[in-house]
Amino acid sequence: MTHTRLAGTVSAVAFGFVLAFAPALPAAAQDKAPYTVKDLNEESVMALAWVQTSAEFHELCYQAYNLAGMLVDRAVAAKQSGDKPLAVIADLDETLIDNSAYDAGLVGRDASYSGKTWLEWELAAQARALPGSADFLNAAAKEGVEIFYVTNRDQAGLQGTIRNLKALGFPYADEKHIMTGSGDKQPRFDAIAKDYSVVVYMGDNANDMPIGTYGKNMKDRNAIVDQNRAKYGTQFVVLPNPVYGDWEPALAPGYWGLSPKGKDEARTSHFYTWVPAQ
Repeated sequence: MTHTRLAGTVSAVAFGFVLAFAPALPAAAQDKAPYTVKDLNEESVMALAWVQTSAEFHELCYQAYNLAGMLVDRAVAAKQSGDKPLAVIADLDETLIDNSAYDAGLVGRDASYSGKTWLEWELAAQARALPGSADFLNAAAKEGVEIFYVTNRDQAGLQGTIRNLKALGFPYADEKHIMTGSGDKQPRFDAIAKDYSVVVYMGDNANDMPIGTYGKNMKDRNAIVDQNRAKYGTQFVVLPNPVYGDWEPALAPGYWGLSPKGKDEARTSHFYTWVPAQ
């Protein structure tokens, strides 16, 4: 924040003065005011500010990659002659590269995510590396571990993705190792696991792990993760992403078809709340 606490107090007082003498809208008019996509985008501001500015986000990224690095070191040390080659499977978006600029570009606008603008973003090749991601993957590659990027990015944007990853210094940034697609990643996981021993799966979404959460509702997703809890930190490493993910449509049936107000209500309906006594 660039404002001091005093400046914030003065602003609040001035704002209160304006409100005191401004004509109030009738309650009925307030109730009828539409809750727009622009309003919904405002709900992402704190998450985006945290991702783009906080030291804590950096800490969690470094922690994840350091842990994954230890798993790689252990697997390399244990590898025997004749074993399958080792591989890391990692998601791209919000696991290795940061697309928060795209989401931040929606704030203040009555516009939402679309396949058209997302493809433009992919082709622009402007995503940043998450802190520590390229260093981790290059260290793994030097130990003879192959890297597979299993992503639901569009095939149409593949060349932009390759340019982006190469510019950031990621290893194995080629068509063989960037496995695009849509929907369930399990078939791609299985194809890699046939020929490689997978050291670690990395992602920001439960669907980035081979545990069967794809398409499940909120209750089932949480139950499946709980059933696999021993694998986190030993086979799976998760990166923080408070901005978006498959947890969101799991909040309510038909979530993507809801109005902005309906999405807001679905988001808040699951809150565990406490209110102080009056």
